[in-house]
Amino acid sequence: MTRDYLVTNRDLWNDDAPNYVEFAKARWRLETPAWGNWGNPDDGLKLLPDDMAQTDAIELGCGTGYVSGWMHRRGAKVTAIDISSEQLATARSIADEHGAHITFIEGNAEDTGLPDAAFDFAISEYGASIWCAPDKWLQEAWRLLRPGGRLVFLGNHPLSLICSPLDGSPAERTLRRPYRGMWGADWTKVAFEPSGVCFNLTLSDWMDLFNQIGFYVTKYQELYAPEWAYGTRAAIPADWAKDYPVEQVWQLKKPE
Repeated sequence: MTRDYLVTNRDLWNDDAPNYVEFAKARWRLETPAWGNWGNPDDGLKLLPDDMAQTDAIELGCGTGYVSGWMHRRGAKVTAIDISSEQLATARSIADEHGAHITFIEGNAEDTGLPDAAFDFAISEYGASIWCAPDKWLQEAWRLLRPGGRLVFLGNHPLSLICSPLDGSPAERTLRRPYRGMWGADWTKVAFEPSGVCFNLTLSDWMDLFNQIGFYVTKYQELYAPEWAYGTRAAIPADWAKDYPVEQVWQLKKPE
């Protein structure tokens, strides 16, 4: 694993930020959320409370900030943090267009510098959830949440990683790397779509980590590509993602 993963990932997203502007604008315009690489509808997932009035919310690794925009629209007071200045520039620009008053902070989601117990709700969709070390960012999320606070995060399913060839080419219906001892993958030097250092764990290791920190699981969801999907997104073919879970969602709670 690259030791300087935070710098690697920051530089990656600063360089790639222009390629996500139009995607970000489309997500900001949605009336209801669409989640993950395949835009799964929120119906049935319910990753955000319907009413977030009187809720202090934080997005950890916000990127272009569209999830923060959705929370703001539901009445939350939103803080969003990301390590990429270029992604934040996009987020701030689009937020201004929508009249969304969101506090955007350039910083590390593993160590935000924000006060203890400042938030009721935290979320990460392909932000801290895959680009930060799990033990570090989850400990930080725990610190930031008030007793009874909720954390929701979405990222790659472990199966999508163990079926991905080492050169970064699209996932196959064959196991390509060990599941035991999984920590994630360093995609910085692969032949296809270099994408930095991404983290993931086995399901039992996720559960052990939650237990060590003090979170308990309220819901676990596995996401597939919708039936209309075609082509390949993030090195996962649609046909693969219709048969196997491509993403996972953990919904956690900090005890009262």
